[in-house]
Amino acid sequence: MNYISDVISQLVWQLPVNLTMLAQHINDPDLLGQIQHNWNNFVQTGQIWALLIGLVIGYIMRNLTSYG
Repeated sequence: MNYISDVISQLVWQLPVNLTMLAQHINDPDLLGQIQHNWNNFVQTGQIWALLIGLVIGYIMRNLTSYG
């Protein structure tokens, strides 16, 4: 197993530098606008209520099943 990880790490280190730039293509640089749009969608679809209810039920279940 150690031999395989060594071979993989050697292959990754020998990749050309311009190949790593493929993962850094940015379509829309307005990060705060994307966050605001996604948050508004999260609230409008009612998923925030599911999150809050899940947190409350999880907290209650944790307290009921913990010892001490």
